[in-house]
Amino acid sequence: MPHTPLTADNSAVVLIDHEVGFSNLIGSHTIEENLNGTLALAKTAKLFNLPLIVTAAPEDFAAGPLYPELAQVLGDTPVIHRPPVFDAFDNDQFAAAVEAAGRKKLIMAGIQTDVCLALTALTALDRGYEVYIVVDASAATTKETHDTAVMRLVQAGAIPVNWLAVGSEILRGWVDQPLAPAYGELLYEHLPSWRHNHVASDAIAKYATK
Repeated sequence: MPHTPLTADNSAVVLIDHEVGFSNLIGSHTIEENLNGTLALAKTAKLFNLPLIVTAAPEDFAAGPLYPELAQVLGDTPVIHRPPVFDAFDNDQFAAAVEAAGRKKLIMAGIQTDVCLALTALTALDRGYEVYIVVDASAATTKETHDTAVMRLVQAGAIPVNWLAVGSEILRGWVDQPLAPAYGELLYEHLPSWRHNHVASDAIAKYATK
């Protein structure tokens, strides 16, 4: 099947159950790693003006509220508080929001990878969507369960990516791209090694001119 790239016009981001109670259950990644990837993905969606569909359990459910840092990034983006169903498409409001976005490529992340994310992604595939699983914005109880869920989804037709791959595919490059400076700042914030590399390169260049 020919590859068509992610663009700001054909893609939407779906975030599932990034809640404080669930974060205490994950073991495939540290909470800090999952939080970093999730925030970076949400900011990528905001930067490129992608439809952002966010769903979580009811506010009074044991999983608790969204990550407070994520809620801050989301701003006025609505959160669909669905009943505690594992497949978010079983909730009519969520299904309607995905359809209303009008995008065929769904960039999806969530907790747990093997339950709510997997079941929702499988239904998305069945409904004809192209599904991208953002592995560093998703997590499960163990690395084994996370990896197994990703393999299951890949076998079903999903494409595994990380948040950096998503943003870079949409941006296309650093030349003649108005959003390149803002994307660079996003990388500096969530991938400190990029900033350190540039600082080191600048220092070497200055030293070489002495």
